Amino acid sequence: MTVLTLASEVLAVTVKQFLRWPYGPAGLAGLLLLAIGLKTGKTAFSSAGAVILALVIAAPSR
Repeated sequence: MTVLTLASEVLAVTVKQFLRWPYGPAGLAGLLLLAIGLKTGKTAFSSAGAVILALVIAAPSR
């Protein structure tokens, strides 16, 4: 039971820190698309990932 409690606490802290990340889910999606595109050789995925990352980074700060 303690292992399950520890795992759920670690997951909760991880999600909380991820939501505080300045680039958020869009940054993660861009990185994922870029990595998939580079591994598979699909230029559409890598281009989409690069565009998403550029848009996320170039967005005005809050």
